[in-house]
Amino acid sequence: MSLDYQPPCTLTPVILNRLAAIAEIVGNLTVRLETARDLRLRRINRIRSIHGSLAIEGNTLSEAQITAILDGKPVIAPPREIQEVRNALRAYESLSSWQPAREADLLAAHRTLMAGLVDDAGAWRAGGVGVMAGDKVIHIAPQADRVPTLMRQLLQWLSVIDAHPLIASSIFHYEFEFIHPFSDGNGRMGRLWQTLILSRWKPLFADVPVESLVHEHQAAYYQAIRLSTRQADSAPFVEFMLDRILEAITRVAPQVAPQVTPQVARLLLALQGDMSREALQAELGLQDRKSFGGRYLKPALAENLIEMTLPDKPNSRLQRYRLTDKGRAWQRLNADT
Repeated sequence: MSLDYQPPCTLTPVILNRLAAIAEIVGNLTVRLETARDLRLRRINRIRSIHGSLAIEGNTLSEAQITAILDGKPVIAPPREIQEVRNALRAYESLSSWQPAREADLLAAHRTLMAGLVDDAGAWRAGGVGVMAGDKVIHIAPQADRVPTLMRQLLQWLSVIDAHPLIASSIFHYEFEFIHPFSDGNGRMGRLWQTLILSRWKPLFADVPVESLVHEHQAAYYQAIRLSTRQADSAPFVEFMLDRILEAITRVAPQVAPQVTPQVARLLLALQGDMSREALQAELGLQDRKSFGGRYLKPALAENLIEMTLPDKPNSRLQRYRLTDKGRAWQRLNADT
């Protein structure tokens, strides 16, 4: 096994800029995600991670169905898809017990993730495979007899590399997909292992739904793999993954336990869909228009928890108000308090 193995990756200005932006946001999030209330946010994001990663592979179960499986409730769906979800739930629960550079742990993770789905779960593939984007082959993986050596080199590299975990995890993800070491489940394993590497750097990444953002940009994900392979340089894939990581933590940041007044909290819990000022006042049992505007409406707007449907016409008789992404996140976290 060569100790000089070095996956090629050019550190582009885009990579360095994304690295700085992510590190800044992560620094602000680390402490805040440890609060008791945010355990619920972490659960929501874990479900989104699993949904996104499996949806890329064709699993049709919704976030609500995955939540039901997590809660032990019956779900009517194809048995294979239910098995995929159960396996993924077990795998993400086991993240803290695995070491990123240990071959035995990587094989154990595949065994967990693919139990009951393939006969060779937890073993390197014995035949040829390719990376598929829909019905198109975008990469033919190395021959099966090279897989054990290639994976040991990659894991050895991971154990000694001093690159930033954001970069190292993305390089590993690409190289893993290039080798495609298993007969099936390579995509979900690559995403799981990048999450594991990142969570060893900052534990909050175990619950940041990067996978759901990859799913939203699935075509670009495959294009980044194709471009990196063509260039023999993982930089395009690293740039893509850093963009998704930045997008994911940017979405999580405003969701983390925003502090609101009791009046704004009442408004957020009452707001459903698009509602007029009059409808909101009626729903809250309020008659004083001035008090409602000053204590309820304006603070919620100022904190970007709600928005106008006609922002260019604030005084229009057709004006309605609705929750922003930040407001919806707050509502989900507090709906049953």
